[in-house]
Amino acid sequence: MIPHTMKQFIAFIRKEFYHILRDRRTMLILIGMPIVQIILFGFAISTEVRNIQTAILAPSTPADIRLLIDRLDASEYFTVKYLVRTEAELNELFRQNKIELAVAFSEDLNRRRPGSRQIQVIADATDPNQAITCNAYLQGILSPALAELQAASPSGTALNLHTRLLYNPQMRSAYNFVPGVMGLILMLICAMMTSISIVREKETGTMEVLLVSPVPPLFVILSKAVPYFLLSILNLTTILLLSVFVLHVPIAGSLTALSGVSLLFIFVSLSLGLLISCVTRTQVAALLISAMLLMMPTILLSGMIFPVESMPLILQGFSCLIPARWYISVVRKLMIEGVPFACVWQETCILFLMGTILIGITTRKFKNRLE
Repeated sequence: MIPHTMKQFIAFIRKEFYHILRDRRTMLILIGMPIVQIILFGFAISTEVRNIQTAILAPSTPADIRLLIDRLDASEYFTVKYLVRTEAELNELFRQNKIELAVAFSEDLNRRRPGSRQIQVIADATDPNQAITCNAYLQGILSPALAELQAASPSGTALNLHTRLLYNPQMRSAYNFVPGVMGLILMLICAMMTSISIVREKETGTMEVLLVSPVPPLFVILSKAVPYFLLSILNLTTILLLSVFVLHVPIAGSLTALSGVSLLFIFVSLSLGLLISCVTRTQVAALLISAMLLMMPTILLSGMIFPVESMPLILQGFSCLIPARWYISVVRKLMIEGVPFACVWQETCILFLMGTILIGITTRKFKNRLE
């Protein structure tokens, strides 16, 4: 019984491959669109940011440093969450992605030794536009306060801000849009193309072949997903090669971890597409639902263009339901920041849970009869 079931399963996979390969438009979308998007997409969009998670590095906190910290925390743009004493603590906060900006004060802020760098701004430049905006806001807030301190003690040397950018010191926009485009392409290709797979069987009348077969419903569903899963691996490889060799965005972290999480995200996207295919009756309806429920939320609410932290709380909560948000966050950490896999296990678990829930619902929705 098991060998026969597996033969049926392989036959279904082969049939789905034939469907895909015979349709030139489908092949053009599957293979051509990722290449075009990764090359042409990504003119960085400058947006206003709020609630920037900020840390303060200060060996001590005399009155002048407290004045600068209070000015910073009082603004709507910055939220001072951490006060650390050592640079090692600060680096750990950046590695854990708990902060986006840090202001480091030296011990000789009061004495102002000539040539000393009393204040240093450290920004996470994985999103270069946000780093530029954060630095401009910081300059606008601290400059008047520094002028007040200088006027109160005119005998000392001038206090200056020095900026240091992490992960993307050249401020190249490709470092920002490549993770977002990876999430967008894989979500659209996987979900939109699989969303029509089961509906197509209903419209063409070939569903009877699937219904009378002894293959369990889960195997029928997986047979629809396997061809798109393999083609998505090809797309993922193409995207990574173009990113590294054409856009010159290096993979700073583990390629194995990045590939593993990407395969998990592909599985989640395929599961979502199959669920849409099960609850719709026509291919047009499936494509429209996929476009409305996947493309716009992925672009607007995943953090691809607009920082999630700058959104209203209700939209931040809604963005938690979008798989691309967690995947883009993982890609930025692994590919751009180069953190170890231990720093992205939470996002990975969320993606795994989403995939399990989606494939479970899809299996229950799939019925062994024509409707």
